[in-house]
Amino acid sequence: MEHSAPRIAIVGAGASGTLTAIRLLTEATKPIEVLLIDPAEDVGRGVAYSTGCADHLLNVPAGKLDALDGDPGHFARWAGAATGDYLPRTLFGRYLGEALTTAVRSSRSARLRRVRDRVVGVRVPNGVELTLSSGNVLRADAAVLALGVFPPSCDWAPEGLRSSPRFVRDPWAPGALDRVPGDTDVLLVGTGLTMADMALALDRPDRAITAVSRHGLLPRRHVATPAPAVRLAGLNGRDGLNSLHRTVTGHIRACLRDGRGWRAAVDSLRPHTAATWRNLPRADQERFLSTYLRYWDVRRHRMPPAVADRLRDVRAAGRLRIRRAEVLDAVAEEDGIDVTFTDGRRLRVGAVVNCTGPRTSLRDVRDPLLESLLNSALAVPGPHGFGLGTGEDGRLSNHPLWTLGSLRIGELWETTAIPEIREQAGLLAAEILSFVDMRRRPRPRDRYGLALSTGAEAAEAFNEGLDRVLLGRDGAIERMTAATEADPGFGLAHAAIALLEYESDAGVRLGQRLRFALDAVRGDERERAFVAAVAERIACPSTRGAALLKYIGEFPRDALAISVAVPTIAFGGLTHSEQSWALIERLGRTFGGDWWYRGQLAFVRQEQGRWDEAESLAAAALAEQPASGHAVHARTHVLYENGMHREGLTWLDGWIRDWSGEATGRAHFAWHAALHELMLGDGAAVLSRYARQLAPGRVTGPRALVDSGSLIWRCAITRRWTVGHARRVLDVAPPDWLTRPPTSFAALHAAVALAAAHDVDALRRLRRYAAVHESVTYRRAIAPACAGMVAVLEQRWATAISELESACSALGAVGGSLAQREVVEETLLYALISAERAEEAARLLSARLDRRPSPLDRDRLMELPRCR
Repeated sequence: MEHSAPRIAIVGAGASGTLTAIRLLTEATKPIEVLLIDPAEDVGRGVAYSTGCADHLLNVPAGKLDALDGDPGHFARWAGAATGDYLPRTLFGRYLGEALTTAVRSSRSARLRRVRDRVVGVRVPNGVELTLSSGNVLRADAAVLALGVFPPSCDWAPEGLRSSPRFVRDPWAPGALDRVPGDTDVLLVGTGLTMADMALALDRPDRAITAVSRHGLLPRRHVATPAPAVRLAGLNGRDGLNSLHRTVTGHIRACLRDGRGWRAAVDSLRPHTAATWRNLPRADQERFLSTYLRYWDVRRHRMPPAVADRLRDVRAAGRLRIRRAEVLDAVAEEDGIDVTFTDGRRLRVGAVVNCTGPRTSLRDVRDPLLESLLNSALAVPGPHGFGLGTGEDGRLSNHPLWTLGSLRIGELWETTAIPEIREQAGLLAAEILSFVDMRRRPRPRDRYGLALSTGAEAAEAFNEGLDRVLLGRDGAIERMTAATEADPGFGLAHAAIALLEYESDAGVRLGQRLRFALDAVRGDERERAFVAAVAERIACPSTRGAALLKYIGEFPRDALAISVAVPTIAFGGLTHSEQSWALIERLGRTFGGDWWYRGQLAFVRQEQGRWDEAESLAAAALAEQPASGHAVHARTHVLYENGMHREGLTWLDGWIRDWSGEATGRAHFAWHAALHELMLGDGAAVLSRYARQLAPGRVTGPRALVDSGSLIWRCAITRRWTVGHARRVLDVAPPDWLTRPPTSFAALHAAVALAAAHDVDALRRLRRYAAVHESVTYRRAIAPACAGMVAVLEQRWATAISELESACSALGAVGGSLAQREVVEETLLYALISAERAEEAARLLSARLDRRPSPLDRDRLMELPRCR
């Protein structure tokens, strides 16, 4: 960087930006420069505290609005007020400005520079580059986006209303209410806190004000003397919305019974809200938004007593009416606006004011800075499209960019009030000061910023190995071994090798590697936690990697651990289906638009049947990194499951030719290409591909069962094609997979390969092993699958059909992809056709064709007796 002291840029000088600057200035112990960038003349005001109207009061008592922790009542003393007073908003803006001035004067290590300009673009070539509307470029080591709230959405407004000069789109814009004619009636759309402020500002003795919303609910009133605080423990959201609703309802009833009142109960939820929101399943979050949100808002965000009293008086005088309706249509004329509501009523007013509150979705915000962030994948939308996705510390993606306040609403839900923003500013300041200090004293780090307790040479080799894992390429263990050779005491690398060898069934020196890792005395807390989690994974396989999953929760930037935890071409995974989906989706706030993460998320989306999203994510990942095996895998499934067999084959063959030379899953990609050929009915092509890319010798180990063995069986039962010798596949497969398979996924493919080899005795032994296994998936899916395949080989069709139907109903828990598990359905179809149960076979084929068309299934349907 060109500047000497670390430079931290804060974009936005409203309340959140000012509070962040105060914390940085007061907590810095080494020289730093803080840039506070905003075109506004004053700091600390933003949208919320710029109003000059004396009727606009703070919605929180003065005692809860201190700029700094550790000095209770500071704001109230500054204002000469009691801690329970509700003061004018403009006063709080002045207070923040003076608090910043005091912090500047008191700081011995930091200095502040104000930049009166607007940031319109961001780049992260080395640190952060901020492009200003003036054309200047500022460079910083880190940046904070403190953008505050955005104007309300106008999506609800009919086109004729949006273009009218009598429509106030943003009531908080400077001079916005000046456009309301003084002698006309007014319609306020929205009945929340903004409506209360606007109603009081626009109230006239001869004016009728109407406020409408879908629910017609008003914010509740604060009480002048709040009840003593009440504590609530054990609230986390993990048990779902129904359980949460019962807990909260019971808590409120208890507070009502003991005289504390419902307000104390609701306020006691505040410390738990962010964690509870994050822990709620996504479907429950959506149900909360559609069902409970309006009731939460009116009780959580209440009116000051004076505002509530005045609003009550205005309503009693007949000057304010609340209506439960939506705007259906509006015709704007020169002298007024005719509005039609969904309840059929009509109203003529002189102006319509948009009081729907700040928008939460950024999709339609026309802000060049946000567009720059989203278009360059430096940021991604937050959950439900609200705000931006962030890590636990408010960081965007993998770059030195952080945010706080309203932009974290999707992640935290309650994040716009001063107490929450003050806490976030403190945590964020500590994180950034640590970050810039480390940046100025470089320490080797991995690709996602995690510190490495080793030298530069070993760190470079470790990162090369990590890159190969992320790409899905061979050679990761070799490069990490080079890291341990450069630094024999690099315990993290020893543990990583042990983990990779264990997960790939290649652990010839597992014990020695693990001892090296455990004996290493170097390493920070994160590295020691990784070593301990790997040791538990290897020494206690029955825990199914619980310690490693816990580790990921604490250190979500460890892409190596995540790669092992999620089923991919290279790894069986520690999670499956919804577990894997939840893990990957939760990491969006950490990795954002990173190419590796996009490939992982693309695979999740295709498993969920969200094909367009999966294709878009895979395309973006491949545009940045064409060698990304995970993105290729996701796109391969999208093409297969959508019946695009010719297109899929052409594209996949091209990628295999150009990029698969070192791909860990090159045999699996060959298997996918062979499936396309099978679906196209091209037996010669399947036979040729098997000989070139899938025959034993070219493929060994687990892949021989998963890819080669399953292809032999599928060809045999679909077209009676012989493409290989299954007994040779068994000879190169891991022996324990055939007798005591480590996972249900391994057991399924062992059963398929044994069926292809016509080894009835081994299938029966595997069935007995699965039938008494501690895992319900073995008992419900693998045992009947083995029994069904034995019956197929012995041509006992009724038994085969019964057992295979039972297995199909439980296959989802086995893991792997739909294309892999489909081999059991193929076997069932073969049994139905062989048993001459044509109608049932036709139903199964028709369902398949509806889901995924193919020439093979179409021909087989036509070949059935009833279809001739």
